[in-house]
Amino acid sequence: MKHTDTPEQTQPESGGTGPRHPGSPTGDVVVARSRGADHFSRLMGRRPEQALAAVRAASPQMYDWLVGGPFAGPLAGSELSMAQRELATVAVLVALGDTERQLAAHVAAALRHGVTPTELRAIPVHVSVYAGHPRALNALTVIDRVLADAHTQAPPALRQVPLRDHTTTVAQAGVAGPPVVLVHALGLDWRMWEPVITRLAEGRTVYAYDLRGHGSATEAPHPSSMSDLAADLFEVMDSLALDRAHVVGLSYGGGVAQTAATLAPERFESLTLMATTNVAFEAFEGRARSIEQDGMAAQIAPSLVRWFTSNALAVNDWGVRYARDCVLRGDPGHAAAAWRAFSTMDVEGKFAGFAPPTFVLAGELDASTTPEVMSRIARDIPGARYAEMPGTPHMPTLEQPDLVVAALDEFLPVMAGAAERS
Repeated sequence: MKHTDTPEQTQPESGGTGPRHPGSPTGDVVVARSRGADHFSRLMGRRPEQALAAVRAASPQMYDWLVGGPFAGPLAGSELSMAQRELATVAVLVALGDTERQLAAHVAAALRHGVTPTELRAIPVHVSVYAGHPRALNALTVIDRVLADAHTQAPPALRQVPLRDHTTTVAQAGVAGPPVVLVHALGLDWRMWEPVITRLAEGRTVYAYDLRGHGSATEAPHPSSMSDLAADLFEVMDSLALDRAHVVGLSYGGGVAQTAATLAPERFESLTLMATTNVAFEAFEGRARSIEQDGMAAQIAPSLVRWFTSNALAVNDWGVRYARDCVLRGDPGHAAAAWRAFSTMDVEGKFAGFAPPTFVLAGELDASTTPEVMSRIARDIPGARYAEMPGTPHMPTLEQPDLVVAALDEFLPVMAGAAERS
C-alpha cells in the first residue's frame, strides 16, 4: 500500500497559532517549539527569538526547525548534563572549523554552566590531535576572546624543570614582586592552586609545582621520607633562582613545608600552613594499605567526604570534579608511597628559634586537620599567627578560594605600589 505524507508532515511550520489549515503547525509542533524555546533559554542563556533574530528574519522555516527540532529533541535529553553538552558542542565546532560565531556563543554558554576556562582551553589542544592544528589554533583565538570578554584571568605559564631524579612542572603567575611557592595536597597536583594562583600574583610572583609521584612527576622514584620531598622543594627553588621564598603548604604540602623549614629555615621569607598536621596520624598507614588492597576507585568516596562539604559534593563544581578525577587517575604505587612518606612526619617541637613570620590557617569545618590540630601547630611555632576560615573544609582552595585569597593577601607582602594599583 502506497504511503502518502500528510500536509502536516510535509509542510514547513508557519509560526502561526490560529485555526488549523494545510500548512499550519499541529498541536504537537507548537508544544515542541515551546519546549525547544525553553531549553534553548536554559542552555544558551538567552531566548531564541533574541539570540536567533537574524535567522528568524532570514528564514522562519530554519528558525522553527532549530527551536522545535534539535533544541526540543536531541539537545534536550537528560543523558548529558548541560555542561557536558556544551563541552561536546565546543569540541565539534572546533573540529569543523569556520564556525567562529557559533563557537563563541557555545563557549559563553559553557561558562554559564560551570565549565572552566582551563577546560575550554584544553578542547582545541585535544582536537588538534584529530582535526589538525590550523582549526585548533583558530578556535583557541575565539575561545580566548570570549574568555577575555568574560573577564576571566589568563592561565599561569608552565615550564618543565629537571630535578636530581625526575622532571616536574612548575606553574608561574606574575612576573614581579615577592616570590611565593605553593605546595599541594596528597593525591592532587599544582592545579589545586588554580583557583587562587593568578589572584595572588597581583604584586607577587607565584609558583606552584607537582610533587614527586603526582601530576607530571609520576616518573619520579617513590619518596622514602618527608625529607626527600623537602629536598625537592629546595631544588625547585634553586631552579627558579630563589634563595628564599614565602612558602605556602596545604595538607601533605604543609608537611613538606614544615619539614623543609626545620631543615633550612634560612630559605624561608615566611611560612604558611593550611589544613595540615605536625605529627603523623595512625590513619596514614591504613590509607596506604587500602590503596594497595582496594585500588584507587575505592578511595574516591572516603577522600571526597573528608575534603569537601556535602553542599559542595551536591553542586559538583570544578573543584570536586577535578579532585575526583585526580584520585581515580592516581597511581596506586605512588599514592601508597606518599602516605607512607607522610607517616614519617616528625617536626613537633623542632621550631624553637624559627624566625620567619608564620601563618597557620585552619578551616572551621575541616574534619581531617581540625581547628584543634591547627591551633596546636600554631602554639608550637614561636610567634605564629592563627586564623580560621568560616564554613571551610579540608580543601579550601577548591571550595572557598575567596577566603584563601583574602587571608593570604593580608599576610603575604606585595611589591611596593601594587596595593595602590589594585
